[in-house]
Amino acid sequence: MTLDDLRVFVAVCRAGSLSAVARELSCTQSAVSQHVKRLEREIGTDLVERHPRGVVPTQAGRLLQAAAADGIAGLDVALRRLADLVRGDGGSVRITTGATTVRHFMSAAVVEFRRLHPQVSLEFQTENSSRSCFEALAAHDLDLAWITIGAPVRGIEQRRVIDLPWVLAVHADDPLAARSRIEPGDLTGIRHIRLPENSTSRARLDAAFAEWGVHVTSDTGVADWDTAILLAELGVGHAVVPALPGWSGSAHPSLRFVPIPELPALSAGWAVRQWDALSPLARAFADMVAARSGQGPLPGEGDAPLPGPRHGHLRAGTASRGATARTT
Repeated sequence: MTLDDLRVFVAVCRAGSLSAVARELSCTQSAVSQHVKRLEREIGTDLVERHPRGVVPTQAGRLLQAAAADGIAGLDVALRRLADLVRGDGGSVRITTGATTVRHFMSAAVVEFRRLHPQVSLEFQTENSSRSCFEALAAHDLDLAWITIGAPVRGIEQRRVIDLPWVLAVHADDPLAARSRIEPGDLTGIRHIRLPENSTSRARLDAAFAEWGVHVTSDTGVADWDTAILLAELGVGHAVVPALPGWSGSAHPSLRFVPIPELPALSAGWAVRQWDALSPLARAFADMVAARSGQGPLPGEGDAPLPGPRHGHLRAGTASRGATARTT
């Protein structure tokens, strides 16, 4: 049993496909299968069930996957920190998040962090949902994930940073724009702009509509909150969205945000594999984001003194999963 065997096995369980992992690793499907078969021979039982459309772990496979995934994630973090020590540079902080999060929640913290620790690398990996962020956090050597706080996830710690009240984003000429607040009944029949598929915000909103008996028509869907608000500003429809920093003010004279008090606020914040195991630099960045949101330093361990200012670079993720682009 080798570390590569375990890495490939965890990837197969996560993807549910031998061929998908082969493409990801740029190898043959036979090579991926050999890693799994080697584990099965050594353990003495089947670890995956093969079906026409992919594979699923057996009961034994699920046990091994859970143990191996936790161990590999911790080992990857340790290896990366050891590499930082050997190179003698400032290290790195790696964050996975949505496409527009940095603009709305982290821009001030990024500027401050770069000023204090210019040698440290900040890397942002873009995902399209909190679920994808959880998967990336568990599968890669990432430090932090900015997510919509939701149900507990095995092996992941979530910490709330900010609460976002819901609003109706609507063109200024729309009759609803003159309201001081929106009641559930006011939403019936709106031309609804659907929020991202599989997102926590979409699930919360759909559940509220079902509870209220609100029926909406929808012929437009988006991949992020910003696009929903932009379409509402253009008069394409009505967007029920969390109130995001940066959209209010004179820059958008044709846009109105009307509060929906009956909708419980949506909480956003950090997710990590283990808060106490964060590096001092990762903890410092997380605290800076929380402080800029008005939350202040987050509770927990990891408050060790940080190294002095150093020089380095910032890498920001592109729209595709896992891609990064470097800026200097």
